[in-house]
Amino acid sequence: MVEIGYALSCEEHAPNDLVRHARLAEEAGFTFALISDHYHPWVDQQGHSPFVWAVIGGIAQATKRLRLGTGVTCPTIRIHPAIIAQAAATASAMMPGRFFLGVGTGENLNEHVLGDRWPETSVRREMLEEAVAVIRLLWQGGSQSHRGRHYTVEHARLYTLPDEPTPIMVAASGPKAAELAGRIGDGFIGTSAQRELLETFAAAGGTGKPRYGQATVCWAEDEAMARRIAHEQWPTGALPGELGQELPTPAHFAQAAQLVTEEAIAEAVVCGPDPERHVAEIRRYADAGYEQVYVHQIGPDQEGFLRFYEREVLPRFR
Repeated sequence: MVEIGYALSCEEHAPNDLVRHARLAEEAGFTFALISDHYHPWVDQQGHSPFVWAVIGGIAQATKRLRLGTGVTCPTIRIHPAIIAQAAATASAMMPGRFFLGVGTGENLNEHVLGDRWPETSVRREMLEEAVAVIRLLWQGGSQSHRGRHYTVEHARLYTLPDEPTPIMVAASGPKAAELAGRIGDGFIGTSAQRELLETFAAAGGTGKPRYGQATVCWAEDEAMARRIAHEQWPTGALPGELGQELPTPAHFAQAAQLVTEEAIAEAVVCGPDPERHVAEIRRYADAGYEQVYVHQIGPDQEGFLRFYEREVLPRFR
């Protein structure tokens, strides 16, 4: 049985709206959510990018049952892992048993803002592995120091810690990252229904650990409207290769997105009000091996989407 969650897109919504959407998702029957962590949106028309840790504090107070994770935070360049350790520990203390930390190697879009060099992929994986070690070290409590290749921590102590350990889920889009996730993570986060990635994750130590997959859709009252919204708001959904990790600004993404047609987006994203297509997309992820599938609704009409899923989709998976 697959568990259905909800994606909170910080790139598309103001902070108070994100808090309200989380509460409405809980009321609609979604059991968990993942919230993105960006400094910039992908393209300017998305229009938002609030500080995720402040939004999480609001969600902690607005919900009672909804589990929440970052989807995902990059704890390597823009924010030092010692600070992420403190932020996640506080979130866990505010949401006992309901919070997990999702981490990944990030995107140049968000990580270049302090003028730091954007390293090659293998270095980013190396940095993530050390960052996770720093976070786990600080979560042990007491005064801790660390002197590694990429990070230094001197006599740091987290005084506010949750009663239960915070799980760390590691995002991956390729086999080397999936292997890393299996070695260092308590679970896996992916955005594509590739069975091979989950098999690599399992072989590296991920057997029996949670697997979260993000499915992207655009519900609207008719398919033509949904296709238009998806193309306007999320043209990056059909960009190929490593552009999503390498381009530095929303302006660059907008330039690349000029090559993306509405037809290309409609092939990458489920568009429209047919519940069977939404159910089939979730099952495609489940068939690849995901046990938790969280759904990203493109565009402003989150309430219509939530009502549609409450009525037409979620009952199919209970």
